[in-house]
Amino acid sequence: MPYTKRRRLVSSAVAVALGATALAACGSSSDDGEARSGPVSLTYWTWTPGMDKVVDLWNKGPGKKEQITVTVKKQASGDTLVTKILTAHKAGKAPDLVQAEYQALPTLVSNDALADIGDTVGDVKSKFAEGVWQQTTLGTDAVYAVPQDIGPMMFYYREDLFKEYGLSVPATWEEFAETARELKRKAPDKDLTTFSANDSGLFAGLAQQAGAQWWTTSGDKWKVGIDDDATKKVAEFWGGLVKEGAVDNQPMYTPAWNKALNTGKQIAWVSAVWAPGTLTTAAPDTKGKWAMAPLPQWGDGESSTGSWGGSSTGVTTDSKNKEAAARFAAWLNTDGDALNALAKEGGIYPASTSAQLSGAFMSPPEYFANQPDFYKKAAAIAETTAPSAWGPNVNVAYTTFKDAFGAAAKNKSDFTAALDTMQRDTVADLKKQGFGVAE
Repeated sequence: MPYTKRRRLVSSAVAVALGATALAACGSSSDDGEARSGPVSLTYWTWTPGMDKVVDLWNKGPGKKEQITVTVKKQASGDTLVTKILTAHKAGKAPDLVQAEYQALPTLVSNDALADIGDTVGDVKSKFAEGVWQQTTLGTDAVYAVPQDIGPMMFYYREDLFKEYGLSVPATWEEFAETARELKRKAPDKDLTTFSANDSGLFAGLAQQAGAQWWTTSGDKWKVGIDDDATKKVAEFWGGLVKEGAVDNQPMYTPAWNKALNTGKQIAWVSAVWAPGTLTTAAPDTKGKWAMAPLPQWGDGESSTGSWGGSSTGVTTDSKNKEAAARFAAWLNTDGDALNALAKEGGIYPASTSAQLSGAFMSPPEYFANQPDFYKKAAAIAETTAPSAWGPNVNVAYTTFKDAFGAAAKNKSDFTAALDTMQRDTVADLKKQGFGVAE
């Protein structure tokens, strides 16, 4: 899923202030008086490659039978798409269906752009991991989208070099730190991994695994907990490793980072299920030398992971055929043929648990041909996805993270101070926009 791994989020300009309401209107009901007669035409805005071919399966199958035709309108992703959706919604002309990243859902919902489709799609909840489904409900009884693809996090390591240096795959973060130190003792010129501040999703996912709840609601107000104990634990852990030099402090996705992976200077990477695609281009000479394992845990016997990437399919409040649109959204993300096509044409890792061990996921990624059970392990890890809590100004938190943590990593200074800055800036922005904020 390389196209979901570094998605920018909505700009504060489009996160329209709605006074003291926390979630504001929370979308409208899926009841659109669908006592319709005759065919229905729906429009779907999406960035997923090959989606038109997937939708053809619907139009020639269930859609033809139900007289529901869907037309794909290819869009840009991230800020551009969310801005376009909200602009269209303001004019009452949003499409029937939209692809939306989980982090963007609170902004769309707080602007009353997404409908509650729970009455139509509620029965598909069992097809998704609890922590994944929760991201589309925003902690309420409503359902604002159907999960499409996910990015469960895991630990990647050079199997050959771990064996060469007598290292064990860490089961806990404490063992992870000791492994980093042990490697430094045995090979001072190598690093277990790097702490990178140029992709906020990595840190957010690690905090999520630790139990962080960055945005929650208290009555009609937002409560920001970016500096909660769980996130402080993560910040102090990585800050300590960087300060002592146990791990590198260079950003990811640079030529230098690619070279470190390709030459074995960096021998592990905390990443997500889409990592094989990145490694294929970043470290082509090491194909077949990597293995994947669950993320280290904070306590013995625990089993939890965070998310890094992923998106959903929502129905807009402007749609005149919400129930029909919701039925398509459910089909797209739960039907076996649709999901196989999404994997083949769009390269996604499906949110639906049943699809994670079928079709395109019965064989490992080519880069990981040495690990036949790659997707079996990935499915088990995905099932342990921890709940997340997003708010209407994720973009501000993410931007501040890159600035504050970027400087702290470069200077090997206090990560806790950087976290305080992130908390302070996020709260200030919510207040500036007019949202009620619980202190």
